[in-house]
Amino acid sequence: MMSHPALRISNHNARRLFLHAHGMVDVPTGPLNLAGIIDRLGFVQLDTIRVVERAHHHILWSRNQHYRPKMLDKLLAQDRRIFEHFTHDASVIPMTSYPLWRRQFERMEAKIRRSSWYKSMLDDAGCAAILERIAREGPLSTHAFDTVCKDKTVAWRRPPHKLALDYMWHAGQLATSHRQNFTKFYDLADRVIPKEIRDDKRSDNEQVNWLCQGALDRLSFATCGDIQRFWAATDLAEVKGWAAKNSSNLTEVIVETAGGDWLPMLAPDDIESRIAALPDVSSRLRIVNPFDPIVRDRNRLGRLFGFDFRIEIFVPAAKRRFGYYVFPILEGERFVGRIELRAERADSSLHVIGFWPEAKIRFGSGRRDRLRAELSRLSRFVGTSKIVWREHLLCQ
Repeated sequence: MMSHPALRISNHNARRLFLHAHGMVDVPTGPLNLAGIIDRLGFVQLDTIRVVERAHHHILWSRNQHYRPKMLDKLLAQDRRIFEHFTHDASVIPMTSYPLWRRQFERMEAKIRRSSWYKSMLDDAGCAAILERIAREGPLSTHAFDTVCKDKTVAWRRPPHKLALDYMWHAGQLATSHRQNFTKFYDLADRVIPKEIRDDKRSDNEQVNWLCQGALDRLSFATCGDIQRFWAATDLAEVKGWAAKNSSNLTEVIVETAGGDWLPMLAPDDIESRIAALPDVSSRLRIVNPFDPIVRDRNRLGRLFGFDFRIEIFVPAAKRRFGYYVFPILEGERFVGRIELRAERADSSLHVIGFWPEAKIRFGSGRRDRLRAELSRLSRFVGTSKIVWREHLLCQ
């Protein structure tokens, strides 16, 4: 690394860098390049919850509001431009990343083999029978199999065939062929992943380099822990080793937090030109999905934006600070509140259940108009025709 004093990045510029890298600076309109959005983000987390719209669809719509859910299905099942696998959670990843993702198959397989999951699933013969059946019949979902759990005392225990399918999916033997109503259909990886992609072999060192550099590029500045948590496909020691070996191509920076502290971090070697080229942040108010990549790393979110946010879906109702499925509200480069929504498709309505401005943030007529405009856009996206505010919220 260079010996001169580290570059100082103000909190204002740090926020703009991070939001710009994640496609949340510009107005989300214009021509849609769906594959390009996913590549820019690195991956998009999948989630089953559909209180309003599934997280992956909301995340993509937030970058370009011409997006519609069927477009992602086509990109996966027909175009083979993306594949599904596990980062910190189930995600869609650009197909071009597949050759550099193989180590994650090995890491996940090893992790499962050490867990109780491995002891509860089908044995080698059972797994081989599943593979043979899929090879013969084509893509199958878990509904095509009928093994049952031996332990009836645990309500959430998954049947042995489901564990086996997921194990082979994590290990890279199976891949997601397509989805129907979000139900995953498994196929042999060799029939899903294009041959030229499968034939592209990369060393483990190449993969670690790509993962670390790719995380840093998308974060714009980061600690080694930030880099490790981005993909969750490396160990912290590997990230530290990469940083040490590549020190001459990295820039030491000191980043100002929302609280005014200055923290040492790493940045790409072109960080100064990135700062110089930063566009102004759109003043549009956005309702952000709770699984969106700009809020996913809660520690980084707190340091950078001073926004304390937790998902409370697994918290008992009486212990929740806010609500079951609460959306952060982003205005420009700061979070100004949070809102709890629920889509009632039976009567085509989007319900505002809870609304909490951040401390010292006033929702006057202008800001409230911008919130209503965003609610209208979101309502149209999820297919509802009216917005219903709970009565006690109307005067806020």
